[in-house]
Amino acid sequence: MEHQYSDKAFWQKLALYAKSAGREVVEKALCLYYAALRPETPGWAKAVIISVLAYFIAPLDALPDFTPFVGFTDDLGVFAGALAMVAMYIDDDVKTNAAATAERWFGMTQTPEPVSR
Repeated sequence: MEHQYSDKAFWQKLALYAKSAGREVVEKALCLYYAALRPETPGWAKAVIISVLAYFIAPLDALPDFTPFVGFTDDLGVFAGALAMVAMYIDDDVKTNAAATAERWFGMTQTPEPVSR
């Protein structure tokens, strides 16, 4: 099965599942997303990030996301591995943007817009 990434699909997945996924999953996904936007992030790191985000938005994965209590456990594990691989490209701006977007997301009932850089 081929997984394709798109920004639109990423934001749609977050809009549908943010509350059930929880802030930790959302913030890790956002860190990866914002790191991929950095011009300083090399191609290999962007490839890792895009692959992980494609897995996140895939309709089928190891643990279906709609499974109560464990649906996003696999995503969290994949995010943690990817974050470890690309940690040197997760700078303070990336962390700030991810935290600000997550804060807006969890403090609102509507889908937030990404924090622009």
